[in-house]
Amino acid sequence: MTRVMASGVFDILHTGHVHYLTEARKLGDELVVVVATDNTVRRTKHEPITPEKMRLELVQSLKPVDRAILGREGDMFSVVAEIKPDIIALGYDQTFEEKVLEDELARRGLNIRVVRLGHYADDLNGTRKIIRRIIEWHTETICGEGKR
Repeated sequence: MTRVMASGVFDILHTGHVHYLTEARKLGDELVVVVATDNTVRRTKHEPITPEKMRLELVQSLKPVDRAILGREGDMFSVVAEIKPDIIALGYDQTFEEKVLEDELARRGLNIRVVRLGHYADDLNGTRKIIRRIIEWHTETICGEGKR
């Protein structure tokens, strides 16, 4: 059995997430998804819009996902050692360098293949894009000409 691990914030679920997890699932027999904690999101990206428990529940409900777990604070490799994946699937926009990640995994005695998945070309394939679209809609409809 081949276990695949994917990870992310999953702040506002969108088709880019669904594509990423669907493609990751195709790499093996089981997909385990690590959902970033609120503290990790704050430290690395932004204030989360959706709380970690809600993001975890939403990701767990997705068809390609066999199991979703909340990430760990501190050493990110501790959750990798816990899951013991054969493959780590990276999204096209995740900042990890495949070779650097594989080298660090090997240094820790973890023989795990790292695979970078392709870009999904949808106009609303990112949380920031969705937020921008909502702001534009709000500005035009509520604050602008559409308000009557």
